[in-house]
This record gives sequence, C-alpha cells and structure tokens, in this order.
Amino acid sequence: MQVGILSERAPGEHRVAATPQTAATFIEWGWQVDVESGAGDAAGFPDRLFTEAGANIVDGKTARGADIVLCVNAPEALTDLKSGSILVGFLDPFVDADLITKLKDLGVTALAVEAIPRTTLAQSMDALSSQANIGGYAAALLAANSSPKLLPMMVTAAGTIPPSRALILGVGVAGLQAIATARRLGAVVYAYDIRPETAEQVESLGAKFVAAPTQEMDEGGYAKEVGEDTQAQQHAALTPHVADADIVITTAQIPGRPAPLLVTDDMVAAMKPGSVIVDMAAGSGGNVAPSKPDEMVNVNGVHIYGPTNLPAEIPHDSSRMYARNLVALLERVKAEEGVNIDLDDEIIGGTTITHAGEVNHPRSRAMLGLPDVTAAPAAEQPAPVESSEEPEEAEGDTE
Repeated sequence: MQVGILSERAPGEHRVAATPQTAATFIEWGWQVDVESGAGDAAGFPDRLFTEAGANIVDGKTARGADIVLCVNAPEALTDLKSGSILVGFLDPFVDADLITKLKDLGVTALAVEAIPRTTLAQSMDALSSQANIGGYAAALLAANSSPKLLPMMVTAAGTIPPSRALILGVGVAGLQAIATARRLGAVVYAYDIRPETAEQVESLGAKFVAAPTQEMDEGGYAKEVGEDTQAQQHAALTPHVADADIVITTAQIPGRPAPLLVTDDMVAAMKPGSVIVDMAAGSGGNVAPSKPDEMVNVNGVHIYGPTNLPAEIPHDSSRMYARNLVALLERVKAEEGVNIDLDDEIIGGTTITHAGEVNHPRSRAMLGLPDVTAAPAAEQPAPVESSEEPEEAEGDTE
C-alpha cells in the first residue's frame, strides 16, 4: 500500500496529517509512505525527519495519487485522486454536498474523521475530541492574552488585585479544557451546559456550575434544539453571569447543524468595557450574536474573537495527536493484503461517507436528497392490509 501525506493549502492551516513517528509506523506495516515536500514544515516536522523515518519526499500530484491519502482538510485537486483510493481527513461530510458528490463520482472511499462514532471503543481515533482539547486550551490563552486584566489574584505592596472571572459556555471536550486552563491561570471560573450531567465535571475541575435550564440529549449524545421558551429562560439565567464576566469562552457546536445562540446582542451590551469573548463556534453560525468568523469585533469596548481553527495555532502537538488518531483508524482497516473497508464494522461503517461509487452515510445521503438505504425498495414493501376497522391512534408525542 502506498500512503500519501498532503501539504495543507487552506489559509492559516499549519497542521499535517502524519508525523515522522506515524510514518515510521506505516513503514513497519510494510506500506510505502510518500510525503508531499514541505508538508510538515509549519508544524515543525521538516522533510529530513520524514526521510530519516524511511519516507519518500514527493510532489503533490504523486502524494494525491496514492492508495491511501491522508489530509487535514480535503485537497483542492480532487481529480488527482484515483478511483478506488481512500481519502481520510476532515471532509465536512454533512455540509459540503459538492465535495461528497465529487468523491462519489470519482469512486473514492472517503473516511471522514468528523463521523467517527463518539464511543469508548473509538476514543483513540476521535479526532474531533483531540483537536477540541487543543482548541479549548488555545481559546483560554487567547482570552488571557487579550484581556487587559490579570487572571490570578495578586497580593502586592501596591494592593490586592482580585482574580478575573471567566465564564465557559458549553462543557464538551473544548469547554472542559478551557475551564482547566483558565483555572490553572488563576481565574475564578463559572461554566454552563444544557446537559445536566456536566455539572459534576465542571465542579470536579474547581469551577462553579451556573443554574440555568437543562435538558436530556438526543440519541447521538447532542443537545436537542431548544424551544423559544427554553431559550428565553436560558438567556435570562445567563445574562447576569455574562455581565459579570471578564472573559467568556463559548464552545457549543453540533456537527452538521448551526451553533446555538447563547449570548445575544443585549447581553454583550451589558458587559464591561475591556471584557473579552472567544466564540469557538463562529464558523458554524456562532454562539455569540455579534461574532464573525476569523475576525475581532469591538462592541463598546468588548472584544469578540471568532477563531475557526485554533488547533492550527498550536500545530506541532495538534498534528501529533491528529496523526495518532489516523494511525488508530487505519489500524482498524489494515488487512494482510492492503485494507478492508468493512461497512458492517461499527466504527468503519459509521466513518465511511462514500465507497464504491455510492454515498453510504445516512446523514450525507439525507443532505443530498438520496433515499434511506435502509428502507426496502417499493417493490419489496408488503401490500397494505385492508381493514374495515378505524385505525388506532399512535401513542406518544408525534412531533
């Protein structure tokens, strides 16, 4: 098997999908590793380190023509991918209909790391979590560096400086890391998540959980879309905490869906001048009304940042973690002769978006308006049984 490692071309992207260490692992498996020249430079992995590990340094077209192509973001030159090859990376499979259609038409097997099931068995492959971990850390540093205030309490000859107050909205992987980092920097931290079970996690890190509306999750483990009444209660409960905060970091995102609005224009207007907001969901609609992707917006002295790719700001270690995720994923498809894409495998089946000229993932099929592959064809559907009786009403909520 030939593995191609691509150089990323998206603006601001400094990560790479493999490191010399993971390249050496592939070579131990008996695979050939071709690294596009300069692919790891921005992450601190120059070509010579890949060469020392046994990899070949090649041009971009050669890397894209490999049997297995590893990337952080999908390559622009898709036509260089050969039919039957495997593309692994962040492919935005539930939003980017054009990309998924092209990969299907090219006969490329697309493994999207965003679609890896969020299960214990798949933890070592969970690239969303590994990158969110780094993103939460980087968000706390960005906020601390941008704030005009010190985060820790300081007792000095010139008097005592009280600690800054940080509010973290969204307690997933990124939020937990933001809490931990802000705490280590000395801030007093409050946090909120609509999932009630996160309160214990917040308190275990030494932060205080904000009392606001909570609800149970959907089958995928994500928050359901809240109604207008619940959202109004949520905003009312959060408003005084946002107003008191020196730093607000928002992390609430749902793959393939717009981010929930947590901080309104009115809430921002009530904040103190010099306060800082970092909206990690700015790229998917934003948790903060005035935020804009990859911009800093100044609203009456409140600085609102909307970074869309914080892990790329710490490319060395984010690349190391991402590359290890890909090794764990490929180890699951590795076979004695090449690879085996087993769609019945609980992890591989859920991660495979396109294969053998078909779109396989149900969410991607729904995005493209394709029928559910689990539904039986009309010819195979049993004929309705006629009855003179009135149908019974279904029990439960029909909404």
